[in-house]
Amino acid sequence: MERSFAEEVKQLQLGQGQVLRGEGILAITKALLQSGVSYVGGYPGAPVSHLLDVMADANEPVLKPMGVYLDASANEAAAAALLGASINYPMRGAVTWKSIVGTNVAADALSNLASSGVIGGALIVVGEDYGAGASVIQERTHAFALKSSLCLFDPRPSLQTLARMVEEGFGISEASNLPAVISLRIRAAHMQGSMVCKDNVRPAISMRDRLQRHSFDYSRISHPPSTYTQEAQKFEKRLPAARRYVLERGLNEVIPGEEKEIGIILQGGLTPTALRALELLGQADVFGRSRIPILVLNVIHPLVPEQVLDFLEGKRRVLVLEEGMPNFIEQEIKALAYDRALSVRIEGKGTVTAQGEYVPEVVLAALARFLGGEAETRRAALAGHVGRGRQILETPLPKRPPAFCTGCPERPMFSALKIAQRELGETHVAADIGCHAFAALPPFNQGNTILGYGLGLASSSAVAPTFGKRVISILGDGGFWHSGLTTGVANAVFNKQDSIVVVLENFYTSATGQQSNPSTGRNPRGDNVRMSIAETIRSLGVSWIRVVNPYKVGNTLKTVREAMTTAAGGLKVIIARGECQLERQRRVKPQTAARLKAGGRVEAPRFGVDPDVCTGDKSCMRFNGCPSLTLKESGDPLRDDPVAHVDQTCVGCGLCGEVAHAAVLCPSFYEARVVHNPGWRERKLQSFRRRVIGVLQRA
Repeated sequence: MERSFAEEVKQLQLGQGQVLRGEGILAITKALLQSGVSYVGGYPGAPVSHLLDVMADANEPVLKPMGVYLDASANEAAAAALLGASINYPMRGAVTWKSIVGTNVAADALSNLASSGVIGGALIVVGEDYGAGASVIQERTHAFALKSSLCLFDPRPSLQTLARMVEEGFGISEASNLPAVISLRIRAAHMQGSMVCKDNVRPAISMRDRLQRHSFDYSRISHPPSTYTQEAQKFEKRLPAARRYVLERGLNEVIPGEEKEIGIILQGGLTPTALRALELLGQADVFGRSRIPILVLNVIHPLVPEQVLDFLEGKRRVLVLEEGMPNFIEQEIKALAYDRALSVRIEGKGTVTAQGEYVPEVVLAALARFLGGEAETRRAALAGHVGRGRQILETPLPKRPPAFCTGCPERPMFSALKIAQRELGETHVAADIGCHAFAALPPFNQGNTILGYGLGLASSSAVAPTFGKRVISILGDGGFWHSGLTTGVANAVFNKQDSIVVVLENFYTSATGQQSNPSTGRNPRGDNVRMSIAETIRSLGVSWIRVVNPYKVGNTLKTVREAMTTAAGGLKVIIARGECQLERQRRVKPQTAARLKAGGRVEAPRFGVDPDVCTGDKSCMRFNGCPSLTLKESGDPLRDDPVAHVDQTCVGCGLCGEVAHAAVLCPSFYEARVVHNPGWRERKLQSFRRRVIGVLQRA
């Protein structure tokens, strides 16, 4: 994984009254253990990838001794199906994934789980990757909660509140027989804080205290006629029970205020932003005491009608702060007010922006408009202050699009594809989720579609038979094992597609932090696992399979040409096998440093560009795109254009020279071998070489 949480997980064993300090994710994990969870699992994805990393690091010292099972789920659907254990048995289970894409993958299992109902608490922690910094489509889990009748938490972000809502999530799930979802914004997942702990609770049913008999109840199977009864139970028993639990346990909060005629209703996750904005407007203090009454919805589904109506009673205007569209909360509150014939005016998306993340500037402006008068004047003054700060910058900050890391083994594959298309003509390239999606950006500009994780090959199914030449689809090894094997490769073989799929095997699920996948050779628990992509594809009947070293661009290019032009029909598979450079450097650098410290000999490649040979046409960059390949002044007073330059961040992968050779570019690249702690023979040889070169230079 990207980082170790070995030190942090020691705090997971803290007991009653002791104080835990760390990130929000650590509080979530501790609360799971305090709640007597029997099993945990999930699939990595920002901003909750490190929840699985924490669980993996805690497996040996904490989870296994308690009998808690850790499942490295193959995808989000597998994680959601894992919660099926709680349908028949009083076992508490928790899983995690990235929303909304993860929820989409898990939708079938979630629907069935919610229909059957659970007797053991079932909790899902989703990372709401939303707003300008998000990496996915702009949707939320709220729609799924409404559709499938899931209890949905959006907790006020503090470690103590997060921990409490985890415990209450299990409680409401068991009280209502509904699965519960905790929606965690990226700032809540990574925020630092403290919480007072409770003792961990050893689960009654676990790997140490096993089930003795199975439980069969046909009414819990999602199959007609049971499904008709289950649907009725949702609305007649389960949701009413959830509402009672919210009210009785005081899960939502009311911040009282002096104002009587106005109020604010908001999602719990927006509370700090709103209170800070009110403070700037002179309507709250630094301790969170607001002059404006606020109803904080830590549970956003189901809403409790009597609680909402009590808050609305007697008020003239109320602002609803609800991030994202559709505005489900605003619509429900307006319907409740209409049914009760209240004269209160409900303001929402008409006062706040309709879409996008509710960052402080947005909330501040909305509250100023809502309050009017002095607040609006104060906001204008604050805006002027911010404007002066922007003037100091003089120019906008440069855009920083994502890019492949230095030495990434996926970049040379796209260099080869770009060179091949220069020779054979451009073709459709179906991209996929993962680091390789960066190829859609300059300098490669390859990737016509992205439809979902592992769906690259499937997304080209209708293009392949109608295009004038063979199309190319991309899969990472993470995407292959996630769903690409069945929806992509098996589907293509079954339909006898004549196309090409490139599987980029770097041995990790890299884009989310180098988590293990079946290509890694071990699972997150540390067990050795042997699973081969090539053998798996061959077992489906695919005969045209080539495994290449992507750094050997010439050989890779030859393979791509063959795949594009061969008379052989059917699916053609190119597996580009090269370890993720980030993970490799994390392993190699400490080893190198240790050898150097011990005085051992270390030889490392160093690549560069001869400025006297470089023409400065930048073709190498257009076919390469490595961050270490940049520009510098030529040093020649007769040349205006800068020349190519390899800076000190180079990791010595050799791609620049390989691309220059394969694309028949200028011969300005060179490779040198830097030797640390050389032996006496090497020193004597180097001294001799210098003397000879000196003589030749003088001549």
